[in-house]
Amino acid sequence: MSGPRPTSDPRTAPDTVSDVIRWAAFSCVLVPVVLVWYGTSLAGAAGAALGLAAVTAVCRVLLRRSERCAARCAEQRGGRHTRGQTPVD
Repeated sequence: MSGPRPTSDPRTAPDTVSDVIRWAAFSCVLVPVVLVWYGTSLAGAAGAALGLAAVTAVCRVLLRRSERCAARCAEQRGGRHTRGQTPVD
C-alpha cells in the first residue's frame, strides 16, 4: 500500500510550450536543408526558413500569452473547475 505523498515532491506541469518551440526551431533548420538537398535554390530555401522562423516566433508569443492568461484565470478562480461546469462534447 502506498502512503501519503511527501510534501517535498513538487509536481510541476511539463513545459509543453518549450517542447513545441524546440521542435519548430528544429524544423526551421531541417526544412531548408531538405529543400536544398532536393534541388531547390538557396534563395528559395532561405525564404522558406525565414517564413518558418516568422511563424514559429508568432506561435511562441501566442502560446506564452495563452499560458499567462490561463494561469491568471486559474489564480482568480482559486484553481481549476471549481463549479463543475466543464463542457462535454
